Amino acid sequence: IVEAAGSNPAPSTMREPCLFEAAVFEVIWELKARGYSDRTLQGYSKRLKMLAKHVNLDNPEAVKKFIAIQEGWSNVYKESVVNAYTHYVKKHNLSWVKPVYKRSQRLPNVPTTEQVNKIIARAGRKYALVFSVLRDTGLRPIELHRLTLKNIDLERGVIYPETAKSGYARALKLKASTLAMLKEYVVKNDFSLNDKMFPSTDVVSHVFMRIRNRLAKRLHEPELKKHRLYDLRHYFATMLYHKTKDILYVKEQLGHRRLENTLVYTHLIDFKDEEYIARVAKTVEE
Repeated sequence: IVEAAGSNPAPSTMREPCLFEAAVFEVIWELKARGYSDRTLQGYSKRLKMLAKHVNLDNPEAVKKFIAIQEGWSNVYKESVVNAYTHYVKKHNLSWVKPVYKRSQRLPNVPTTEQVNKIIARAGRKYALVFSVLRDTGLRPIELHRLTLKNIDLERGVIYPETAKSGYARALKLKASTLAMLKEYVVKNDFSLNDKMFPSTDVVSHVFMRIRNRLAKRLHEPELKKHRLYDLRHYFATMLYHKTKDILYVKEQLGHRRLENTLVYTHLIDFKDEEYIARVAKTVEE
């Protein structure tokens, strides 16, 4: 594969594998000092170590060719590898022309209310709460994992998450049934103000898929298998737009910085010939 990518560096210019590992560590350590999240750093580290197994990381042209010939990689994955390697290039004073991989546009999968409720009903008490919070608020799974009691007003049933992806701060309202489960969960676990209250994204996603797959088999509904944990966020956004017709309000509730990221939800429901515009009032005067 290295030869196919055009990388056949002279022995004097090729790092030893252990030195590549150290070079990758330097990149990750610098990004951590700059405030990158652990999940992002794990992704960068994984991709750089994968590249190091196949190609000389100090040869940008070889890396570029290696990425280009991977037929089994989607453009989204190639873009993520390019982004990780760009940090390596900058850290080690290399030079390359960053390749561009255009993502194919597709509408997100949005489960129906019935499908969401079926999955929640099949979950145990803890994960019924987890999935209900995601359904009610549209939180990103990583935002859920970061929640502590400091982020939650249990009296008013409002969550103030630490927004991921540099998004805007927001206040998110829980349904009364979800708030009741949350209060019971907090009392049972006796959390301190700074304790993380929910499992990691990977754990929650694994449980969601396990419940989803068992339910799909039991009910003979294979279409359930296409839905991911993140689709609860898509469900929240779609239903909120359906209720309010206010795309700016949906943008605010999702914590998006760019309206373009929110507009996709206007294409998921057919509003036919409705000839009015709605906005959510923020004050009594409005």
